[in-house]
Amino acid sequence: MTQAIPAATLIVLRDRPGGAPEILMVERSAAMAFAGGALVFPGGRIDPGDRALAVAMGDGDLAPRLAAIRETIEEAGIAIGVDGDVAAMRAALARGATIGDLAPVDPGALVPYARWRPDHMPVRVFDTCFYVARLPGDAPPARVDATENVRTLWITAADALRAADRGEATLLFPTRCVLARLAAQGDVAGVLADARRWPVRTITPWIEQRAEGSFVCIPDDLGYPVTAQPTDRAVRG
Repeated sequence: MTQAIPAATLIVLRDRPGGAPEILMVERSAAMAFAGGALVFPGGRIDPGDRALAVAMGDGDLAPRLAAIRETIEEAGIAIGVDGDVAAMRAALARGATIGDLAPVDPGALVPYARWRPDHMPVRVFDTCFYVARLPGDAPPARVDATENVRTLWITAADALRAADRGEATLLFPTRCVLARLAAQGDVAGVLADARRWPVRTITPWIEQRAEGSFVCIPDDLGYPVTAQPTDRAVRG
């Protein structure tokens, strides 16, 4: 199995009147080597500073949550679990500060949702922890970082899936599966409850030959309504 890069991503949600919750997503620059042009949730690799703060907080397992918080500040200008001037925090991180240099961080708002570790690429395989969290009521508008990403948007899971089906957006296979699961919930409270209902177990998709053709598959006991997709439709990174 290819050695994987530890990473984390944060699914930030907000309720909207009379409709399904909206999800913060970013469109990656087409020039990026990994997931270029795809719609993704804010996230990235776990840095040494994330691990150092987790150890200082007395729990090394907090590193993925801290990375997800930091990456969401960097990529979208949204801070979950950190009070203060988000623009100033973002600028400090861009100058090389670590998350430990920011205001006190409380990762308690992040609820574990999933863990994906594909194993189909010879390089840049990521072992990614997914978390869900509610957008704070006083959060500023999301702002693109204009380096790795070219656009931020709030969109429902169903609308993101429909955009991909129309060829208007690119979704990696894990992102598509997660969106299908999110689309089954009618509000943020439902998403958070669903996150707590199902176990988090590392998902490594596999190829399965069926009578209808070749499919990319995942386990059927982790809460996902869609567990297989034809390989010719699955964007795998």
